[in-house]
Amino acid sequence: MKRFFFLAVFLQQANAQTPQILLGPDEIAENQPWTITITVQNDRLKSYDNFPDIEGFRKGGQSASSQTSIINGQSNTSYSLITTYIPQRQGIITVQPFTMKINGQLVSSPGKKVRVGPPVHAPAPDPFRSFFDDFTDPFSGRRTPTEFIDIKEDAFLALTTDKNEVYTGEGFNTVLAFYVAESNRAAMDWYDINRQFTEIVQKLKPKNCWEENFNIESIEGRSVTINNKPYTQYKIYQAMYYPLVAGQVDFPSVGLEMIKYKVAKNPSFFSPNRQRDFKTFYSKPKTVRVKELPPHPLRNVAAVGNYRLAENLNPKEARTGQSVKYEFTIYGEGNIGAITRPVTKPTRTFDVFDPNVRQNIRRENNRITGSATFSYYLIPKEPGTYNLGDLLEWYFFNPKTGRYDTLKATASLHITGESLANESIDSGGESAFYNLADAADSTLHGRPWYEQYSIILNLMAVMLLIISVYAAFIRK
Repeated sequence: MKRFFFLAVFLQQANAQTPQILLGPDEIAENQPWTITITVQNDRLKSYDNFPDIEGFRKGGQSASSQTSIINGQSNTSYSLITTYIPQRQGIITVQPFTMKINGQLVSSPGKKVRVGPPVHAPAPDPFRSFFDDFTDPFSGRRTPTEFIDIKEDAFLALTTDKNEVYTGEGFNTVLAFYVAESNRAAMDWYDINRQFTEIVQKLKPKNCWEENFNIESIEGRSVTINNKPYTQYKIYQAMYYPLVAGQVDFPSVGLEMIKYKVAKNPSFFSPNRQRDFKTFYSKPKTVRVKELPPHPLRNVAAVGNYRLAENLNPKEARTGQSVKYEFTIYGEGNIGAITRPVTKPTRTFDVFDPNVRQNIRRENNRITGSATFSYYLIPKEPGTYNLGDLLEWYFFNPKTGRYDTLKATASLHITGESLANESIDSGGESAFYNLADAADSTLHGRPWYEQYSIILNLMAVMLLIISVYAAFIRK
């Protein structure tokens, strides 16, 4: 009987059985990982839900494995995907019951309580350590060294952008990902990914670009096809960049170090079947060309993106002096965070107050979409029917059409009541200020007697001060 063990990242198809969810041990040290493993028998791992978030644990990396045994000519293969969890504290961490859909089947896990103890500073002695170094043949008394071979991996690291050329201010999606082919048979795993991630991002981030980061919290695989070949993509970093100046955006080559295992040439139950090694995968440099916006009087003030307008006016009919709320909402795809408020045209018909601003940004499906809402309060001063398009408008450049466009308010406001155009103090009803001004006596009068008396007293005080100074000088 022979057994062959292979650790692989992607899997082949056979006869299907019910998937399983396997939880890690009941006790670990604070510096040890805990795992959740999903396993299928004799079938490729074609689809699965996201692994659960667990309070007290932080998700680490993922790895996949396959184990094949051939006994009396019968082949049985199990395929597993392992997610690592890093404890964030000591104590009891409760893993709540959860359900995952694996290859179209719902599989439940009852959860468990995991005790996290103090860090382990040194591994415990392994009574079988000799079996994992060199095997001693009990019949010959000779030590037989294990020979390991390096299996060529079918994987690569790549930085990709969805556009090779953009206008100034136009966004382009950037993804750094590790790709592993389904045909890959080399055993690999993540290595110190948090430290490497920080260093990689520092190298990648371009200057003179506005960044909207997709904030990938855990590295999880998704199936993709490249040149008609199936791969699994592991996104490491993703962001939308909006160039602020014309020229080009240059992304350098970056390296990702992975654990790669050599496998035993002659596997044995009494000897290690793999040997840990390292390999660094490098991405290719990438350049995105940035063009100037076409000449136009609005080039310096126009936003860039594909936008539309939504409005809300309440009420649509009002009296002079009555406050009216108007919302001017710009929504669509583009740099939502950089949208500036609409241009307000000078008017004597309304008092217009600075707007309140509310933004909503969504990062999904490799796009940045959302809205910016500007809430205005208007106080009409003249009766009549007014088109607010004469009051508010917003300019932008649409890179899809290559043309400038304007979003103008379309709502109409009907105003009744008396004209308040000459009133600037009281915004409602008749102005008490002007009524008092009209009733005031405009006849010129001389100074009242108490003001003249005050002047005389001040003169007498000055004379007494002069006399006192003179007397003091004579005595000396």
